[in-house]
Amino acid sequence: MSYLVLARKYRPRNFTEMVGQDHVVRALSNALSTQRLHHAYLFTGTRGVGKTTVSRILAKSLNCQGADGLGTITATPCGVCQACTDIDSGRFVDYTELDAASNRGVDEVQALLEQAVYKPVQGRFKVFMIDEVHMLTNTAFNAMLKTLEEPPEYLKFVLATTDPQKVPVTVLSRCLQFNLRPMAPETIREHLQQVLALEGVSADVQSLRLLARAARGSMRDALSLTDQAIAFGSGQLTEAPVRQMLGSVDRTYVFRLIEALALGDGKTVVETSEALRLHGLSATSTLEEMSTVLQAMAVLQTVGQALVTEEDITDPEAADIARLATLLPQDETQLLYSICLHGRGDLGLAPDEYAALTMVLLRLLAFKPTAVSAEKKSLKPEQAAVPKVQPWDDAPPGQVLPVRASALPTEEFESNDAASNLTPPVVPIPSKLVSVPVRVQAESRSEVLNAAQSVPVLVPTEEGDYWHATVQQLIDAQAITAMVRELALQSQLVARDEDQWILRVERESLNQAGSRERLIQALQTLGLTVNLAVEVGRVTDSPGRRNASASAERQMAAEQRIHQAPFVQRMMQEFGARVVPGSIRPL
Repeated sequence: MSYLVLARKYRPRNFTEMVGQDHVVRALSNALSTQRLHHAYLFTGTRGVGKTTVSRILAKSLNCQGADGLGTITATPCGVCQACTDIDSGRFVDYTELDAASNRGVDEVQALLEQAVYKPVQGRFKVFMIDEVHMLTNTAFNAMLKTLEEPPEYLKFVLATTDPQKVPVTVLSRCLQFNLRPMAPETIREHLQQVLALEGVSADVQSLRLLARAARGSMRDALSLTDQAIAFGSGQLTEAPVRQMLGSVDRTYVFRLIEALALGDGKTVVETSEALRLHGLSATSTLEEMSTVLQAMAVLQTVGQALVTEEDITDPEAADIARLATLLPQDETQLLYSICLHGRGDLGLAPDEYAALTMVLLRLLAFKPTAVSAEKKSLKPEQAAVPKVQPWDDAPPGQVLPVRASALPTEEFESNDAASNLTPPVVPIPSKLVSVPVRVQAESRSEVLNAAQSVPVLVPTEEGDYWHATVQQLIDAQAITAMVRELALQSQLVARDEDQWILRVERESLNQAGSRERLIQALQTLGLTVNLAVEVGRVTDSPGRRNASASAERQMAAEQRIHQAPFVQRMMQEFGARVVPGSIRPL
């Protein structure tokens, strides 16, 4: 007799043998027991989780005749009657399986639907099972819609697909949908132990763990890998041959890498990566194993032993994982986990995957927090720097200018309030003019550029009061826009008489003949018929600076109001709260 592979030999024959799909088994069993049967079922899920198996068990449950030939619809088919044995062997005339991957056209679907008009020959129900139904063409889907919606009472549809997103909504709405989930590694490992015990094959626990992880939720893949491992290990399963067959990285390398990264030992990281190259171990597998270990470490660091399963406790590597969890801080564990996940995508982009692996591992050392950054993180709000004041050394004679700020530790001041109240009073300049007065000549171009790079200074003047009010009227009336508005806002009125005004700007680009003419025309709308002369020099009082100063005062008042609020002060004192800089905006 020819050898039958494990995946076929141990295919479940009834619902009680199904593994890892309790939610589907429970729903179908209850429906069969109460005979509340739908006419169309859709089973979705990844490969090897039991879609076709469930379909065959459902067909046996609908047509089981019982061992005595008097059976009825049941959730526990007998497995010995002619209907059950014929369905298991694939020769039951009333059960039809159609592979939509190779029979995806409208002709194949129509040929199947032509059988729907005939009643069952042997069983109670005809069952049409269409596997990989998403492969059907749009025309084929349309051809089956009517029959799928209102089939004869003796006809049941069972559809299976690995990609339900490609199934039309019109089909989904006519079916009762069940999603078969990928199976947990622990579930797969327990089932493999039972199968190998029946086969009389010895296996150690660690080899079964490797096979269960490699199956990635598919029981069929797990059984196929087990077949391969039995042949590779000459009839027995041990860790070393199974790891060699799968190309899995020995976790001793993974533990060594994580420990070196935790200690900042770049030399060991590079040497271990080179050892992986020499032994031909997969770089992708290395990052996958590291991600698994880091995930377990993160759980231990967050909840301790609270959510650790019995599977983790019996794992011989659990002690190493617990030790590493104490070496690596939580934030670095999360960072390294993210780097490993994203690094897998970088391996295919590099000319050498082992060089790419080394770069991925060294990335954590490059971003590893240093002592300086850690000290910055630990600074308390009251240790933040406050402004230091220093006078301008180039203040014009007879005028007192505001102060300029630079960073200085807070020890030089008793409080921030003291630092914010150091602005001296301003000495106003007389402004009533009947002719152009003698005035300070504009500075040289280099002095203007140096002044423009410094902190803007506002020195209010009476001429500035008049010019600010005039410009505001023009803006409110929308008499100036674009460059003309910019000229008016950034200029200082330094002198005026009945028909001649002199403006000063800091940027040569604002001194354009066209802008001057349009500003003159705008002033005429206010009844001011004057000629404008524009010079380049240092500006200390302009409408723009007045607006910026007023805005800054409103901002400061809003911040003070927030900081002085009793609720905010209580939160800062009791819980160490702080106001996020830049989050306060005056209304």
